[in-house]
Amino acid sequence: MKSNVTRFAVLMLLSGAASAAPAPVTDLTSGETDLARLEQLINARNHVQIQMQQQLTQLASEIDELRGMVEQNSYELNQVTNRQRDLYREVDSLRNTQPVVTAPVEPEPEDTDVAYSSDVNENDAYDAAVALIMQEKDYAGGIKALDAFLATYPNSAYEANAHYWLGQLHFVQGNSADAKTHFLAVETFKDSNKRADALFKLGILAQRAKNTAEAKKFYQSVIDSYPGSTSATQAQKNLNEL
Repeated sequence: MKSNVTRFAVLMLLSGAASAAPAPVTDLTSGETDLARLEQLINARNHVQIQMQQQLTQLASEIDELRGMVEQNSYELNQVTNRQRDLYREVDSLRNTQPVVTAPVEPEPEDTDVAYSSDVNENDAYDAAVALIMQEKDYAGGIKALDAFLATYPNSAYEANAHYWLGQLHFVQGNSADAKTHFLAVETFKDSNKRADALFKLGILAQRAKNTAEAKKFYQSVIDSYPGSTSATQAQKNLNEL
């Protein structure tokens, strides 16, 4: 009996000791490693995102800069294009409305064909008036001198030329009425080598005044009377545009 009790007591002690023994220790090394790897992946992804954002920001800045350069170049190109267009218009306007703007200040070789007057004073007066225009560029003085010349020598051999020069001077200065008066005077001199250009200028003056019918009449007169001449070519061009 005592033996059994002793055996039972021993078994109970062993059982209690077993139940009181600590639980086995879990291995945390693997979990910590996975967590570290996850943190590394997250950090790497964040780093890549930051780099991508920086690159996108840089690209956006470069695109803005390029856009600004394109806009500036476009603006400058438009300015150049507009200026060229204005120049073309100015040249075309001068060609169509004042094709011989420089005529009053350039020598006219045809003047050498005009016979000199037997009156020395008459020759000197005409030469002096022309010199004011050609050499001194004194157009206002030239107008006064030619007006005085015509008043003093109403039947001069230079009458047609004097009227032509006066018409030219008034023409380039925009004095249409005076220009027309003198060009009409030149028209009456059928043998004058200034008559073709005078008729052409009369056509231009009529065109400026919106008198299309009269402009056509003068242009056609140049074409019919002086075929093949420079004035006829210009008259045909203007006539085609009416």
